[in-house]
Amino acid sequence: MMGRCVERALPVVVMVLVVLTQVINLIVSKMAMSRGLNFFILVLYADLLSTLISLPFAFIFSRSNNCPVTFAVLCKIFLLALVGCVVQICEYAGTNYGSPTLATAMMNLIPGFTFVLALILRMETVNWRSLSSHAKTIGTLVSIAGAFVLTFYNGPPILNKPTLLFLSSKQDWILGAFLLVITALSNAIWYISQAAILKVYPAKMMILCFIFLFSTIQSALVSLVTVRDWTAWKINPDITLFAVFYTGCSTAFRVYLISWCIEKEGPLFVSMFKPLAIVVAAVVGVIWFSDTLYLGSIIGGVIIVVGFYAVMWGKSKENITKVETLGNSASSCHNAPLLQVHTQN
Repeated sequence: MMGRCVERALPVVVMVLVVLTQVINLIVSKMAMSRGLNFFILVLYADLLSTLISLPFAFIFSRSNNCPVTFAVLCKIFLLALVGCVVQICEYAGTNYGSPTLATAMMNLIPGFTFVLALILRMETVNWRSLSSHAKTIGTLVSIAGAFVLTFYNGPPILNKPTLLFLSSKQDWILGAFLLVITALSNAIWYISQAAILKVYPAKMMILCFIFLFSTIQSALVSLVTVRDWTAWKINPDITLFAVFYTGCSTAFRVYLISWCIEKEGPLFVSMFKPLAIVVAAVVGVIWFSDTLYLGSIIGGVIIVVGFYAVMWGKSKENITKVETLGNSASSCHNAPLLQVHTQN
Protein backbone atom coordinates (compact mmCIF):
# COMPACT_ATOMS: atom_id res chain seq x y z
CA MET A 1 0.00 0.00 0.00
CA MET A 2 2.80 2.38 0.96
CA GLY A 3 4.73 1.57 -2.21
CA ARG A 4 1.68 2.25 -4.36
CA CYS A 5 1.16 5.66 -2.72
CA VAL A 6 4.81 6.57 -3.32
CA GLU A 7 4.53 5.44 -6.94
CA ARG A 8 1.49 7.66 -7.48
CA ALA A 9 3.04 10.66 -5.71
CA LEU A 10 6.45 10.45 -7.43
CA PRO A 11 5.37 12.00 -10.78
CA VAL A 12 3.78 14.91 -8.91
CA VAL A 13 6.96 15.53 -6.88
CA VAL A 14 9.08 15.27 -10.02
CA MET A 15 6.99 17.83 -11.93
CA VAL A 16 7.01 20.28 -9.00
CA LEU A 17 10.81 20.01 -9.01
CA VAL A 18 10.84 20.58 -12.77
CA VAL A 19 8.73 23.72 -12.42
CA LEU A 20 10.95 25.06 -9.62
CA THR A 21 14.15 24.61 -11.64
CA GLN A 22 12.55 26.17 -14.72
CA VAL A 23 11.41 29.29 -12.85
CA ILE A 24 14.88 29.77 -11.37
CA ASN A 25 16.31 29.25 -14.85
CA LEU A 26 14.13 32.05 -16.26
CA ILE A 27 15.15 34.44 -13.49
CA VAL A 28 18.86 33.67 -13.81
CA SER A 29 18.79 33.89 -17.62
CA LYS A 30 16.95 37.25 -17.46
CA MET A 31 19.64 38.60 -15.12
CA ALA A 32 22.37 37.37 -17.48
CA MET A 33 20.67 38.76 -20.60
CA SER A 34 20.27 42.13 -18.89
CA ARG A 35 24.08 42.03 -18.51
CA GLY A 36 24.46 41.63 -22.29
CA LEU A 37 24.28 37.85 -22.87
CA ASN A 38 22.69 37.16 -26.26
CA PHE A 39 19.78 34.70 -26.04
CA PHE A 40 20.90 32.87 -29.22
CA ILE A 41 24.32 32.31 -27.66
CA LEU A 42 22.71 31.23 -24.39
CA VAL A 43 20.65 28.57 -26.18
CA LEU A 44 23.68 27.35 -28.16
CA TYR A 45 26.02 26.98 -25.18
CA ALA A 46 23.28 25.47 -23.01
CA ASP A 47 22.44 22.86 -25.67
CA LEU A 48 26.13 22.04 -26.10
CA LEU A 49 26.53 21.53 -22.35
CA SER A 50 23.33 19.43 -22.21
CA THR A 51 24.70 17.25 -25.02
CA LEU A 52 27.96 16.67 -23.15
CA ILE A 53 26.04 15.81 -19.97
CA SER A 54 23.61 13.39 -21.62
CA LEU A 55 26.17 11.65 -23.86
CA PRO A 56 27.76 9.35 -21.23
CA PHE A 57 24.36 8.45 -19.77
CA ALA A 58 23.04 7.58 -23.23
CA PHE A 59 26.09 5.39 -23.83
CA ILE A 60 25.61 3.58 -20.50
CA PHE A 61 21.87 2.99 -20.86
CA SER A 62 22.07 2.08 -24.56
CA ARG A 63 23.97 -1.11 -23.69
CA SER A 64 20.78 -2.70 -22.39
CA ASN A 65 18.66 -1.19 -25.14
CA ASN A 66 17.54 -3.52 -27.91
CA CYS A 67 15.76 -0.83 -29.93
CA PRO A 68 17.63 0.01 -33.17
CA VAL A 69 17.93 3.65 -34.17
CA THR A 70 16.39 3.72 -37.63
CA PHE A 71 16.52 6.58 -40.11
CA ALA A 72 12.81 7.21 -39.60
CA VAL A 73 13.32 7.54 -35.84
CA LEU A 74 16.23 9.93 -36.39
CA CYS A 75 14.09 12.09 -38.66
CA LYS A 76 11.36 12.26 -36.01
CA ILE A 77 13.89 13.15 -33.32
CA PHE A 78 15.39 15.82 -35.60
CA LEU A 79 11.98 17.45 -36.04
CA LEU A 80 11.35 17.15 -32.30
CA ALA A 81 14.70 18.87 -31.65
CA LEU A 82 13.73 21.60 -34.12
CA VAL A 83 10.52 22.26 -32.18
CA GLY A 84 12.55 22.26 -28.94
CA CYS A 85 15.00 24.74 -30.43
CA VAL A 86 12.10 27.05 -31.30
CA VAL A 87 10.81 26.67 -27.73
CA GLN A 88 14.16 27.64 -26.23
CA ILE A 89 14.87 30.60 -28.50
CA CYS A 90 11.36 32.04 -28.20
CA GLU A 91 11.27 31.44 -24.44
CA TYR A 92 14.55 33.24 -23.72
CA ALA A 93 13.85 35.96 -26.28
CA GLY A 94 10.38 36.49 -24.79
CA THR A 95 11.85 36.59 -21.29
CA ASN A 96 14.49 39.06 -22.50
CA TYR A 97 11.93 41.42 -24.03
CA GLY A 98 9.43 40.88 -21.24
CA SER A 99 10.17 39.44 -17.81
CA PRO A 100 10.26 36.11 -15.93
CA THR A 101 6.80 36.93 -14.55
CA LEU A 102 5.41 37.33 -18.08
CA ALA A 103 7.14 34.11 -19.15
CA THR A 104 5.62 32.10 -16.32
CA ALA A 105 2.24 33.74 -16.95
CA MET A 106 2.22 32.59 -20.56
CA MET A 107 2.91 29.02 -19.44
CA ASN A 108 -0.76 28.79 -18.48
CA LEU A 109 -1.54 28.55 -22.20
CA ILE A 110 0.34 25.23 -22.49
CA PRO A 111 -2.30 23.03 -20.81
CA GLY A 112 -5.01 24.41 -23.10
CA PHE A 113 -2.92 23.90 -26.25
CA THR A 114 -1.86 20.42 -25.11
CA PHE A 115 -5.40 19.39 -24.21
CA VAL A 116 -6.75 20.49 -27.60
CA LEU A 117 -3.93 18.78 -29.51
CA ALA A 118 -4.31 15.61 -27.43
CA LEU A 119 -8.04 15.55 -28.18
CA ILE A 120 -7.43 16.05 -31.92
CA LEU A 121 -4.86 13.24 -31.98
CA ARG A 122 -7.05 11.07 -29.70
CA MET A 123 -4.36 10.81 -27.02
CA GLU A 124 -6.93 12.07 -24.50
CA THR A 125 -10.59 11.14 -24.48
CA VAL A 126 -13.55 13.10 -23.19
CA ASN A 127 -16.67 11.20 -22.23
CA TRP A 128 -19.22 13.80 -21.21
CA ARG A 129 -21.10 11.15 -19.22
CA SER A 130 -17.99 10.46 -17.14
CA LEU A 131 -17.28 12.46 -13.99
CA SER A 132 -13.53 12.07 -14.49
CA SER A 133 -13.71 13.71 -17.93
CA HIS A 134 -15.69 16.58 -16.43
CA ALA A 135 -13.03 16.96 -13.74
CA LYS A 136 -10.19 17.03 -16.32
CA THR A 137 -11.89 19.55 -18.57
CA ILE A 138 -13.18 21.87 -15.87
CA GLY A 139 -9.93 21.57 -13.88
CA THR A 140 -7.88 22.61 -16.92
CA LEU A 141 -10.08 25.67 -17.48
CA VAL A 142 -10.01 26.57 -13.78
CA SER A 143 -6.21 26.36 -13.66
CA ILE A 144 -5.92 28.61 -16.71
CA ALA A 145 -8.38 31.08 -15.18
CA GLY A 146 -6.44 31.07 -11.91
CA ALA A 147 -3.21 31.75 -13.77
CA PHE A 148 -4.78 34.77 -15.46
CA VAL A 149 -6.16 36.05 -12.15
CA LEU A 150 -2.72 35.72 -10.56
CA THR A 151 -1.09 37.53 -13.49
CA PHE A 152 -3.48 40.37 -14.26
CA TYR A 153 -5.10 41.11 -10.89
CA ASN A 154 -2.90 42.54 -8.17
CA GLY A 155 -5.14 43.80 -5.40
CA PRO A 156 -3.68 45.27 -2.21
CA PRO A 157 -0.08 44.36 -1.26
CA ILE A 158 0.31 41.76 1.50
CA LEU A 159 4.11 41.48 1.87
CA ASN A 160 6.94 43.89 0.92
CA LYS A 161 6.61 47.32 -0.64
CA PRO A 162 5.86 47.60 -4.36
CA THR A 163 9.04 47.71 -6.46
CA LEU A 164 9.79 47.71 -10.18
CA LEU A 165 11.85 44.75 -11.36
CA PHE A 166 12.93 43.87 -14.90
CA LEU A 167 11.20 46.86 -16.52
CA SER A 168 10.64 46.74 -20.30
CA SER A 169 9.10 49.15 -22.79
CA LYS A 170 5.55 48.55 -23.96
CA GLN A 171 6.72 47.52 -27.44
CA ASP A 172 9.21 45.03 -26.02
CA TRP A 173 6.55 43.72 -23.64
CA ILE A 174 4.13 43.04 -26.52
CA LEU A 175 6.88 41.39 -28.58
CA GLY A 176 7.86 39.29 -25.58
CA ALA A 177 4.24 38.20 -25.04
CA PHE A 178 3.92 37.22 -28.72
CA LEU A 179 7.12 35.15 -28.59
CA LEU A 180 5.95 33.46 -25.40
CA VAL A 181 2.63 32.51 -27.01
CA ILE A 182 4.67 30.80 -29.76
CA THR A 183 6.66 29.14 -26.97
CA ALA A 184 3.49 27.80 -25.36
CA LEU A 185 2.15 26.37 -28.63
CA SER A 186 5.55 24.86 -29.54
CA ASN A 187 5.84 23.39 -26.04
CA ALA A 188 2.48 21.66 -26.44
CA ILE A 189 3.55 20.27 -29.83
CA TRP A 190 6.81 19.10 -28.24
CA TYR A 191 4.99 17.20 -25.48
CA ILE A 192 2.61 15.54 -27.93
CA SER A 193 5.40 14.65 -30.39
CA GLN A 194 7.66 13.19 -27.73
CA ALA A 195 4.82 11.05 -26.39
CA ALA A 196 4.34 9.66 -29.90
CA ILE A 197 8.07 8.97 -30.36
CA LEU A 198 8.37 7.25 -26.97
CA LYS A 199 5.72 4.74 -28.06
CA VAL A 200 7.80 3.56 -31.04
CA TYR A 201 11.25 4.10 -29.50
CA PRO A 202 11.17 3.96 -25.65
CA ALA A 203 14.92 4.58 -25.08
CA LYS A 204 14.60 7.95 -23.32
CA MET A 205 18.29 8.70 -22.77
CA MET A 206 19.20 7.98 -26.37
CA ILE A 207 16.35 10.20 -27.58
CA LEU A 208 17.43 13.04 -25.31
CA CYS A 209 21.05 12.78 -26.41
CA PHE A 210 20.03 13.07 -30.06
CA ILE A 211 17.63 15.92 -29.22
CA PHE A 212 20.39 17.94 -27.55
CA LEU A 213 22.86 17.10 -30.35
CA PHE A 214 20.47 18.16 -33.10
CA SER A 215 19.43 21.26 -31.11
CA THR A 216 23.09 22.23 -30.75
CA ILE A 217 23.60 21.98 -34.52
CA GLN A 218 20.38 23.89 -35.24
CA SER A 219 21.05 26.66 -32.71
CA ALA A 220 24.66 26.95 -33.96
CA LEU A 221 23.42 27.57 -37.51
CA VAL A 222 20.92 30.15 -36.27
CA SER A 223 23.56 31.88 -34.11
CA LEU A 224 26.07 32.05 -36.97
CA VAL A 225 23.47 33.80 -39.13
CA THR A 226 22.01 36.16 -36.52
CA VAL A 227 24.97 37.02 -34.24
CA ARG A 228 27.61 38.75 -36.35
CA ASP A 229 29.38 40.45 -33.44
CA TRP A 230 32.02 37.93 -32.33
CA THR A 231 32.46 39.64 -28.96
CA ALA A 232 28.94 38.42 -28.08
CA TRP A 233 30.23 34.85 -28.18
CA LYS A 234 32.53 35.53 -25.25
CA ILE A 235 31.24 34.47 -21.83
CA ASN A 236 32.40 36.58 -18.92
CA PRO A 237 33.11 34.91 -15.54
CA ASP A 238 30.08 36.46 -13.82
CA ILE A 239 26.34 35.84 -13.81
CA THR A 240 26.48 35.08 -17.57
CA LEU A 241 28.79 32.09 -17.01
CA PHE A 242 26.58 30.86 -14.17
CA ALA A 243 23.48 31.29 -16.37
CA VAL A 244 25.01 29.19 -19.16
CA PHE A 245 26.12 26.48 -16.72
CA TYR A 246 22.82 26.40 -14.82
CA THR A 247 20.73 26.48 -18.03
CA GLY A 248 22.67 23.61 -19.60
CA CYS A 249 22.56 21.42 -16.49
CA SER A 250 18.97 22.20 -15.57
CA THR A 251 17.78 21.69 -19.17
CA ALA A 252 19.29 18.20 -19.32
CA PHE A 253 17.83 17.45 -15.89
CA ARG A 254 14.36 18.84 -16.69
CA VAL A 255 13.98 17.27 -20.13
CA TYR A 256 14.79 13.79 -18.81
CA LEU A 257 12.30 14.12 -15.95
CA ILE A 258 9.66 15.50 -18.31
CA SER A 259 10.24 12.59 -20.69
CA TRP A 260 9.86 10.14 -17.82
CA CYS A 261 6.59 11.75 -16.75
CA ILE A 262 5.27 11.89 -20.34
CA GLU A 263 5.96 8.18 -20.74
CA LYS A 264 4.39 7.37 -17.38
CA GLU A 265 1.41 9.75 -17.19
CA GLY A 266 1.00 11.36 -20.62
CA PRO A 267 1.53 14.85 -22.07
CA LEU A 268 -1.57 16.41 -20.47
CA PHE A 269 -0.34 15.49 -16.99
CA VAL A 270 2.98 17.26 -17.64
CA SER A 271 1.41 20.37 -19.15
CA MET A 272 -0.95 20.76 -16.19
CA PHE A 273 1.96 21.73 -13.96
CA LYS A 274 2.86 24.78 -16.06
CA PRO A 275 0.38 27.13 -14.36
CA LEU A 276 2.02 26.24 -11.03
CA ALA A 277 5.12 28.05 -12.33
CA ILE A 278 3.38 31.36 -11.68
CA VAL A 279 2.88 30.41 -8.03
CA VAL A 280 6.52 29.30 -7.75
CA ALA A 281 7.70 32.51 -9.46
CA ALA A 282 5.73 34.60 -6.99
CA VAL A 283 7.19 32.73 -3.99
CA VAL A 284 10.76 32.84 -5.35
CA GLY A 285 10.39 36.54 -6.15
CA VAL A 286 9.14 37.38 -2.66
CA ILE A 287 11.89 35.38 -0.89
CA TRP A 288 14.89 36.10 -3.14
CA PHE A 289 14.13 39.52 -4.68
CA SER A 290 11.77 41.02 -2.07
CA ASP A 291 9.02 41.29 -4.66
CA THR A 292 5.62 42.46 -3.50
CA LEU A 293 3.11 39.73 -2.65
CA TYR A 294 -0.36 40.89 -3.66
CA LEU A 295 -3.76 39.57 -2.67
CA GLY A 296 -4.37 38.62 -6.31
CA SER A 297 -1.39 36.26 -6.18
CA ILE A 298 -2.90 34.40 -3.24
CA ILE A 299 -6.37 34.19 -4.82
CA GLY A 300 -4.98 33.08 -8.16
CA GLY A 301 -2.75 30.51 -6.47
CA VAL A 302 -5.71 29.00 -4.63
CA ILE A 303 -7.73 28.78 -7.87
CA ILE A 304 -4.82 27.09 -9.66
CA VAL A 305 -4.46 24.53 -6.87
CA VAL A 306 -8.20 23.74 -6.99
CA GLY A 307 -8.06 23.21 -10.76
CA PHE A 308 -4.88 21.20 -10.45
CA TYR A 309 -6.38 18.81 -7.91
CA ALA A 310 -9.51 18.44 -10.06
CA VAL A 311 -7.43 17.29 -13.03
CA MET A 312 -5.33 14.99 -10.84
CA TRP A 313 -8.51 13.45 -9.41
CA GLY A 314 -9.90 12.96 -12.92
CA LYS A 315 -6.68 11.31 -14.12
CA SER A 316 -6.50 9.01 -11.09
CA LYS A 317 -10.17 8.09 -11.51
CA GLU A 318 -9.53 7.21 -15.15
CA ASN A 319 -6.53 5.06 -14.21
CA ILE A 320 -8.61 3.18 -11.63
CA THR A 321 -11.35 2.61 -14.21
CA LYS A 322 -8.81 1.31 -16.75
CA VAL A 323 -7.30 -1.08 -14.19
CA GLU A 324 -10.77 -2.39 -13.23
CA THR A 325 -11.68 -2.83 -16.91
CA LEU A 326 -8.48 -4.74 -17.61
CA GLY A 327 -9.03 -6.84 -14.51
CA ASN A 328 -12.56 -7.71 -15.55
CA SER A 329 -11.38 -8.56 -19.09
CA ALA A 330 -8.66 -10.83 -17.73
CA SER A 331 -11.13 -12.48 -15.38
CA SER A 332 -13.57 -13.09 -18.22
CA CYS A 333 -10.86 -14.64 -20.40
CA HIS A 334 -9.74 -16.83 -17.51
CA ASN A 335 -13.26 -18.08 -16.78
CA ALA A 336 -14.27 -18.62 -20.40
CA PRO A 337 -12.88 -22.22 -20.74
CA LEU A 338 -14.53 -23.28 -17.46
CA LEU A 339 -17.88 -22.00 -18.66
CA GLN A 340 -17.39 -23.76 -21.96
CA VAL A 341 -16.58 -27.09 -20.27
CA HIS A 342 -19.55 -26.72 -17.96
CA THR A 343 -21.85 -26.15 -20.92
CA GLN A 344 -20.52 -29.18 -22.78
CA ASN A 345 -21.09 -31.39 -19.78
